[in-house]
Amino acid sequence: MYSNIKNPEHWILSEIVDEIAEVKADVLWLSDDQGNRLSFGEAKTYGRRAAGYFHKLNIKPGDRVGVFMYNSCDFALVWLGLGYLGATAVFLNTELRANFLKHQLLDSGVAHVVADAELLGSLAELADECTQLKTVVVSGDIPSETTFPDDWAVFQWPQLAAEPEWTGPAPRAWDIAAIMYTSGTSGPAKGVLMPYAHCALYGIGTIECLELTEEDRYYISLPMFHANALLMQLFATLLVGCAAFTRRRFSAGHWLADIRKEKCTVTNLLGATAAFVLAQPATDADRDHSLRALMNAPNVPVHESAFHTRFGIKEVLSGYGMTENNIPIWGKLGHSVPGAAGWVHQDHFEVRIADTTSDMPVRSGEIGEILVRPKVPNGFMAGYLNAPDKTVAAWRNLWFHTGDAGTMDDTGLVTFVDRLRDCIRRRGHNISASEIEDALSGIEGVAEVAAFPVPSDILGGEDEIMLAVVGTPGSDLDPVKLGREACERVPRFARPRFIKIVGKLPKTATGKVQRAVLREQGRADATDLS
Repeated sequence: MYSNIKNPEHWILSEIVDEIAEVKADVLWLSDDQGNRLSFGEAKTYGRRAAGYFHKLNIKPGDRVGVFMYNSCDFALVWLGLGYLGATAVFLNTELRANFLKHQLLDSGVAHVVADAELLGSLAELADECTQLKTVVVSGDIPSETTFPDDWAVFQWPQLAAEPEWTGPAPRAWDIAAIMYTSGTSGPAKGVLMPYAHCALYGIGTIECLELTEEDRYYISLPMFHANALLMQLFATLLVGCAAFTRRRFSAGHWLADIRKEKCTVTNLLGATAAFVLAQPATDADRDHSLRALMNAPNVPVHESAFHTRFGIKEVLSGYGMTENNIPIWGKLGHSVPGAAGWVHQDHFEVRIADTTSDMPVRSGEIGEILVRPKVPNGFMAGYLNAPDKTVAAWRNLWFHTGDAGTMDDTGLVTFVDRLRDCIRRRGHNISASEIEDALSGIEGVAEVAAFPVPSDILGGEDEIMLAVVGTPGSDLDPVKLGREACERVPRFARPRFIKIVGKLPKTATGKVQRAVLREQGRADATDLS
């Protein structure tokens, strides 16, 4: 266990790796489904050499570097290298394309990106608009047909054994380690500025909640460009000194087989991925594994029951958090309450369920907005990138406003109820309705679009995306054709399932679309694109 786990001033990635490498140099840390393996000692050595390589490319401490990669040992080394150097990793969702990707590249201002070879096309398509991008480091074989702008410097991710080690100063706990983009409300995705201490605290929470030890082995199937996989899971393994196995992309069909083969003892799922696992055909071997605990959010009661009865997993826990505010609420081993998020992690956070108008506490069991604030320095985001107004608004009355509704009972048990704002949750992503609408606004024959959530018929407490579309005068819109074009303009997780052509959208007196009315109308007369 990291010796400074109680001291937030030392919650720094490079310090943590250096310490664990000294005591477990030859012990396996991370392996992936491509056959790559890293020991704790190699994490330190190659991490420092990755930092030296980045410095050789004229990347300096504090510079922002895009990371556009699938799960792999290379992903981990890029993360460690940037952490040793003190550069800021800008993690980009591998499903991003077109306007979604352009927004994040321009907003972050990255001049350097490390990308998997198969994702290069998405970057190259934006070269004329993202003119600040100058350096691309490629992991994997570059396809022969790929063309690059003349002013791009393109490099192959190196064999790090030949690179010099970075020996410069380490970053500080309050320096910005990462930027992860989140929607959460209406409008374009916002970049969350994440200090090193904030990143480490995700892993500390996991260790305390799951009682993680060096004897455990983590199965990481969720994408590392999000906080769940990278910080709750992989960072926790560095703090406690246990091994992990990761799959390049989530696969429900490989989930149990991987856990069995790699002898994993703990793993995390999100609502939709849990449903996909449970949808796999049951077999007599479903209980043949070494998994002792599953962290699943939201922990839908029918899911928890199925993981207990079908797979024989003793502990199925939940939690609640955001990219902005860490994980302030965790379940407890031996005390799981189906449908509830858990209890406040009181060493590090305060949580209030508040009236949405006054921010005053509501009564026990009454629904209000979940408000959070940290007890430790740098345990939260430092703010939203390029959006000081949104940062201030989120911190009204010195509480971070999550935009989520919840309850707290007399024992302190917190239950998530619903989202308060115009946000759709699908496949583990918070998706801005207005961002979908903006992406579809240029389609020929479309005058107006409203995106809104309808309940998914796939268990998991998540949403399907529905579009209400108003055509231009004289247009004859085909919902199926419109749906195909819509799917080409948005990431896979943001693709609509239902479309309804309407004469007009319900609006308030000030012209705002009344999505609540559309939700009440539901799927009636809609075309199902599935």
